[in-house]
Amino acid sequence: MKFTILREEFLKPLQLVVGVVERRQTLPILSHVLISLDELGQLSLTGTDLEVEIVGKVALDMHDNEPGEITVPARKLMDICRSLPEEAVLEISSKDDRTVLTSKRSRFTLSSLPASEFPSVDDSPGQVEFSMPAQALKQLIDSTAFAMAHQDVRYYLNGMLWEANSGSLNTVATDGHRLAMSTREMPVSVPNKVQIIIPRKGVLELSKMLIDGKEVTVVLGSNHVRVLGPDFRFTSKLVDGAYPDYERVLPRGGTKIVAADRESLRQAFVRTAILSNEKYRGVRLLLENGSLKMVANNPEQEQAEEEVSVEYHGDSLEIGFNVSYILDVLNVLKGDTIRFVLSDANSSALIEDPRNSESVYVIMPMRL
Repeated sequence: MKFTILREEFLKPLQLVVGVVERRQTLPILSHVLISLDELGQLSLTGTDLEVEIVGKVALDMHDNEPGEITVPARKLMDICRSLPEEAVLEISSKDDRTVLTSKRSRFTLSSLPASEFPSVDDSPGQVEFSMPAQALKQLIDSTAFAMAHQDVRYYLNGMLWEANSGSLNTVATDGHRLAMSTREMPVSVPNKVQIIIPRKGVLELSKMLIDGKEVTVVLGSNHVRVLGPDFRFTSKLVDGAYPDYERVLPRGGTKIVAADRESLRQAFVRTAILSNEKYRGVRLLLENGSLKMVANNPEQEQAEEEVSVEYHGDSLEIGFNVSYILDVLNVLKGDTIRFVLSDANSSALIEDPRNSESVYVIMPMRL
């Protein structure tokens, strides 16, 4: 195999795939990236950790280029390419178990492993297939990803639920203390509801790849999810498990409705959080007619108080929350105003943008 390519053109697909390559692998081949060039000039770079597979693509002119496939240590290749000048032209060739990268007076010889040893993730057909703008899918993911659990023993919470209904795609994430749900219209009607759980790493890597307004094709299978873009292919195995019934968690019939300016509220919570307990991050909210008071304490007997004007008419209420959970929601919502729906000091709060019903958030209270 031999080909010539501009550094910037090569870096783009390489950066897509290198994120999925683990630094410490039990199998040496998994620390490598598979580089393949076909007769039509399609250059593909593939990285995998056996759970998630990402393929970055770029089209080349086949003049003086030779098709073939090799594997190269991913991180070393990435470091070499980054260190070269922006306008550099790379010439990459392979022979036996060595790959040579040259650029003007620079020459690097890298070890290779047989391309035939490189594993591939599930390539079976899917149950549901539809297309949607990349930006819409990214918003679905980014609106909910922060609520995923991290290394929870309930392994099904260490990922994101995708639920395809008739005409809509829902994403749901929860760590047992808070829940995030977002909905978008989907151009395909699904006769039976399809639910899949995508692992945390797959969710985060996919979000990085959805960076433009082009259409992507989404394929939902029984064992995998695949997202196809103009210059990439993302495949992830699914988490095998039953996701909790999130509909039961959504608070119903809350009578205490609070509306406030999102940015003013966010800044007040940021200041209050400075003196909250570093471990538990608790903040007390005291709700009165027209005002919301926040109080945080820590073991050093320090205290922060903030008061914000809000739209609220009703009985007073005192309730505690993890301030980090509230800030996560306020940071991801983009509207000017925000609405809290509360019932009592022991019930979860529902947070939403009153002008945009696509996303809703639920946070459990804390005892302070």
